[in-house]
Amino acid sequence: MTVSVIDPQDFCLPPRLLATFHRASDCAVLAVVGGAVRDLLLHRVHLDPLRGLPDLDLVVELSPHADPTDLRPAAHRLAETLLAEAPAGAVGYCQFHPSFGTVELELDGIRLDLASARSETYPAPGENPVVSYGSLEDDLARRDFSINAMALVFTNPGPGLHLLDPHGGGEDLARRQLCLLHGSSLEDDPTRIVRAARYAARLGFTLAPASLEQLRSTLARWPWGEGSGTGAAGRVPPALGTRLRMELELLLVREPWEKALAFLQSWGALVLVDPALQADTRWRCRLRWARRFGLPLLAALLAGSDAASAVATRLQLPHGQQRLLAQLALLSQAWQVSDTTPGTALAWSTFLEQPGWSPEAVALALVSGALPRRPLLRWWCRWRHLASPVPAADLIASGLRPGPALGERLRQLRGERLRLERV
Repeated sequence: MTVSVIDPQDFCLPPRLLATFHRASDCAVLAVVGGAVRDLLLHRVHLDPLRGLPDLDLVVELSPHADPTDLRPAAHRLAETLLAEAPAGAVGYCQFHPSFGTVELELDGIRLDLASARSETYPAPGENPVVSYGSLEDDLARRDFSINAMALVFTNPGPGLHLLDPHGGGEDLARRQLCLLHGSSLEDDPTRIVRAARYAARLGFTLAPASLEQLRSTLARWPWGEGSGTGAAGRVPPALGTRLRMELELLLVREPWEKALAFLQSWGALVLVDPALQADTRWRCRLRWARRFGLPLLAALLAGSDAASAVATRLQLPHGQQRLLAQLALLSQAWQVSDTTPGTALAWSTFLEQPGWSPEAVALALVSGALPRRPLLRWWCRWRHLASPVPAADLIASGLRPGPALGERLRQLRGERLRLERV
């Protein structure tokens, strides 16, 4: 359904690039899709968040006039045309992905993601979709929300771009609401719930009533919303854990994360990660402290769960973060079984500097409240940096030979210094 014409200059594309896109529409249906269209209609600038460049997603569908003997994916054909016509120095980088028929390209200071038009089906709830080439309408129908399912289609001759809005995205933009495309959107891919929180926080939108009802219905049926944090995990496709982790990382790195996580909790959706986090009231404080200490925010979020290591494995967190959460568990366990509470800076330092955990694990224990905060904060800021008042070189000059005895003497002298510290 073509509803209006947009001036392509609104995208600030170089004239040479615009001319190439319009010519390409002779043998292909070429359209800008997704966030760039949404943000243009909201009078926002759509930039790549990592590099700050204008960012366009382009979908290419071959027309009946295309050469039937050319078996290259439609996006690859367009990319090769763009590269052939690009002047020296115009190409920042280029990466073809033959398995998916996509191309990542930086051209004339514009980030372009080219994709051949695709359709998809989900063999089972939460599984990765089965993707095949399709039409532009198919490609729009596989998206998450109506506001992201609009396209601006190039024509030849130009100059205008025709807005294609088959799912009423323009009306939902005006209502400032997020509307799912079909009744099984969240069952097919529950990570769209996290995406909804991201958009709601960034754009100031709310979920449409029918979409909110679908969300609640999906959470009521979904296995991760049942029982403990580990009991139901085996009934959830492993690929879903990876996608959920990626969405959470985007939420924590790119979005107003406090608002986004508040949306998830108000919807009852933190059970997708772990039921314990849905009842967690300390995540704001924990993540604010984690930012101050330079700790990974997702690991800090999971630190509020008694099954943090199991959840980290399910979500396939990077090995460093999984190791950090495992060390936190060891540190917390050692604290719980300890017969006595350390009463001096030396005793605290001896306990915290055991080889089973890293300084970052101590910091995570501090931000998560797993141990008393004051002595951990003093250790982090001061005690761990204190060294022997007599340097090793002076001890050697006095006749002490390098070796275990020297190391032991340095530890004794540091201990004497720590005994003078106030807890």
